[in-house]
Amino acid sequence: MKKIVIRTCIGCNQKKDKHELLRIVKNKENDICIDETGKKEGRGAYICNNKECLEKAIKTRRLEKSFKMKISEDVYENLRNIIK
Repeated sequence: MKKIVIRTCIGCNQKKDKHELLRIVKNKENDICIDETGKKEGRGAYICNNKECLEKAIKTRRLEKSFKMKISEDVYENLRNIIK
């Protein structure tokens, strides 16, 4: 029997199956990107695939708190373009 991996969305704070969420990764060079495979190296944060959760995470600065760094507006714009 396979173990179900649960992660928490940084926007709505709901616990969901890891495969239902998008993974945002910060690598060693402090680049932030969407990890579609779920296997990239680096610090990860999970978010639902909807604009409401993204906007809530941006407003409350949850991404900055997760990655312990200032996030540029360019990164947020890229995320807005990717997330439905």
